[in-house]
Amino acid sequence: MNGANPKQNSEPNRFELFLLQDGEKKIEEKVFTGMSNTSDFKILKEDHTLGNLLAEHLKQAPHVLMAGYKIAHPNVPELFIRIQTDGSITPREALVGACKQLVAMYGQLGREFQKELALRQYADQGEQGGGVNGGANGGHY
Repeated sequence: MNGANPKQNSEPNRFELFLLQDGEKKIEEKVFTGMSNTSDFKILKEDHTLGNLLAEHLKQAPHVLMAGYKIAHPNVPELFIRIQTDGSITPREALVGACKQLVAMYGQLGREFQKELALRQYADQGEQGGGVNGGANGGHY
């Protein structure tokens, strides 16, 4: 045997499981008629990471009465989110608002991370070059 994994050729690349195929829509909304101001959203190619993040963020929104998510099957990357609002905004508006807030929050986090990383790299360069104390104590206090 050549040492190759026989399952390797039959299993898709895990990253490909999260790519939309031609004609697939990322998000579909279905109004839930059993409760007022409620919609179910099916989000393709996503898992618990996004589901939990969105549901918890939506629960903190002032006009959201209920938000929850489920994954129908662990091998099928489909996320279902149900959102109920007080009627002053639609469930779709609540979801869009939450997504915009999260994108802004994580954008800021990314900028702060990059800034801190650059400062640490700059400080490390100073320590390698002898630092402020001329290297007498290795640049550490």
